[in-house]
Amino acid sequence: MRVNKAVQLLEQDQPIYYVGGHTGADLSYQAGKDMAHTPADYINIGMEHGVFDLAGLEQFIQGLVDGGPTNSGHRTPAVIVEMPVDGSSADVIRANGWQFRQVLARGVHGILLCHAENPEAVKAFVEVCRYPFQTQGVGSYLEVGRRGSAGQSSAAPIWGVSVQEYLDKADPWPLNPEGELLLGLKIENQRALQNAEMTTQVPGIAFAEWGPGDMSMSFGYRSLPNPQPPEMVEARNRIFSACKSAGIAFLEGSSPDRVAQSIDEGVRIMSAGGAAEVAKAGRSYTKRTMPI
Repeated sequence: MRVNKAVQLLEQDQPIYYVGGHTGADLSYQAGKDMAHTPADYINIGMEHGVFDLAGLEQFIQGLVDGGPTNSGHRTPAVIVEMPVDGSSADVIRANGWQFRQVLARGVHGILLCHAENPEAVKAFVEVCRYPFQTQGVGSYLEVGRRGSAGQSSAAPIWGVSVQEYLDKADPWPLNPEGELLLGLKIENQRALQNAEMTTQVPGIAFAEWGPGDMSMSFGYRSLPNPQPPEMVEARNRIFSACKSAGIAFLEGSSPDRVAQSIDEGVRIMSAGGAAEVAKAGRSYTKRTMPI
C-alpha cells in the first residue's frame, strides 16, 4: 500500500475526489481528527487566499494521524496545499522556496501551484520540491533538486515511515514511479494559457486544472459567466487537451448526473466538497473496490 492514497488510485486509472476550498479552512487539531475519515481521497488546503498558517497545518495533519487510519487503511487522507505564491517566473518560485520547504516539512502529500504561467516557473517549482539526490529527469530538462535536509525528520512520522524511507519516497510521481508527492498546476490566466502545452509537459507534474474563476477575470469578467462564452470553453478545452497530450490528470468540477460523462471524457480529479453524491456516483460507475 502506498503512503499517498491519491497516487495509488491514479496509478490504477481510478478517478479521485477531494474536499476543501480555496479560501482557507479550520486547521485545528480537532478539525483534523474530525476529517480523518472523510469520504474524499484528498484534502485541499487553500492557502492561496486563506491564511498561510503553518502551525495550524501541522496541528491539522497531526489530528488526521491521530484520528486515523482511513477506512482504506491509509495513515491519513492525502493532503495537498494550494500555495499563495504565483508561478509567474522561475525567479519568483526560487525566491519563495522557503514556502515549499516549510509546507513539505509539515508532512503534506502534494502541492498545487497557482497561476502557472510558463515552463521555466514550473521547472523551478519541481526542483524546489525535490532532494538533490533524486535524479530522474535531471540532465534532460530538470536541474538538480533544491530541497534541503532537516524537514524529513518532521515529515516522516506523519507519513508513518522512517526518515530514510521518507527521503526515498518524497519525490514527485509519476516522474519517480516510487514517489509519493503529487505536484499540480492551476493554468488560470491568459498568459498561462498560451504556454499550457509546454508547462504540462514539465517532468514531475501529475495533474493540472484550468481555474475558471481566475480565467474569467483574465478575459475581463468580474464573475464566472453562465453560460460560458466561447473563449472560456476554448481555454478549458485547450488545457484539457494539453493534459491528455502530457499524460497527466485533469482536474475539473462535475455533478452527480454528469460524472460518468466526465470520467469517459478523461477527467480524473473532481471535487466532492458539498456534493458527496459526485464521488458516490463516480465510484459506482468505475466499480472502485478500495474502501472509502
